[in-house]
Amino acid sequence: MRRRFAVASFSLAVVLGCGTLPAAAAGPADAGRSTTTTADALAAPDVDVTKVRAHLSELSAIAARNGGNRRSTTQGYRDSVAYVKGKLQAAGYTVTEQPCTSGCTSGAGPNLIAEWPKGDANNVYMFGAHLDGVSAGPGMNDNGSGSAALLENALTLAQQNPTMRNRVRFAWWTDEEQGLNGSEFYVRSLSSTQRAGIRAYYNFDMVASTNGGYFINRITTSAAAPLKAYWDSLGLRPEENTEGAGRSDDYPFQQAGIPTSGYAMGAGARKTSAQATKWGGTAGSAYDPCYHRSCDTLTNINTTGLDRAADGIAHTLWQQAVA
Repeated sequence: MRRRFAVASFSLAVVLGCGTLPAAAAGPADAGRSTTTTADALAAPDVDVTKVRAHLSELSAIAARNGGNRRSTTQGYRDSVAYVKGKLQAAGYTVTEQPCTSGCTSGAGPNLIAEWPKGDANNVYMFGAHLDGVSAGPGMNDNGSGSAALLENALTLAQQNPTMRNRVRFAWWTDEEQGLNGSEFYVRSLSSTQRAGIRAYYNFDMVASTNGGYFINRITTSAAAPLKAYWDSLGLRPEENTEGAGRSDDYPFQQAGIPTSGYAMGAGARKTSAQATKWGGTAGSAYDPCYHRSCDTLTNINTTGLDRAADGIAHTLWQQAVA
């Protein structure tokens, strides 16, 4: 997630650690397979968190081979794109690299867009995460966590191959850390008809913070309802993601009038005493003590939170798009 700074207006014309929250904060399910209290949620598959962590391990190895980071302008980012793209193509996705030809940092790599070629193409549900990191470190929580959870959800959908009611499109964004540039370019590139066809965009940025909370973007909206229902079913009592408002790739979609939501577990803001009582962890400390630092490595991953986010994504995808 980028640090807060003003976002320029734009025209609409055109993975591995063992950190967890304390056991007292755990909901009724967490040992590998999450369960819920609703029949609808049980229709969605369990997303194997060990496979999500395996994707994180690959992203970590990519960073290690490329100067220790995956910044959008580096070979580390381009190799990250190649890894995700290869997995998606092998699973049967229609995959496009979208060069960011305006508004991005010079030399930034492409957005990666993957569409599951089934369901009503006039009713699209998008799920996105930024794939780039900062130059300070490998960016495992920010945002390897969201990228890896999204990738394994895409692969799970392909493996399950259910009958689709609506279309699902996944995106891994470039140059988020430099100002939401990749997602802004994508939204600018859409026609008015294409924008209208996107029924909701869901964003996942930092979903494995070691001292994290359970936050949902625009939590009271109808778009957020399936995300909230899943975490409610685990007894997590999620809160609005106030820290992340306007700071990640949902913002350009929101500005374009597209319904948005998403999961986050927090960045540099500090956990309150009430939140520590509810979720466990350390009051007065940052949700992610390694935010934008060199220590954002595989040891900076809250596996419990990562599992809960990955399964909540699957629940939402199934609710919104599967017949």
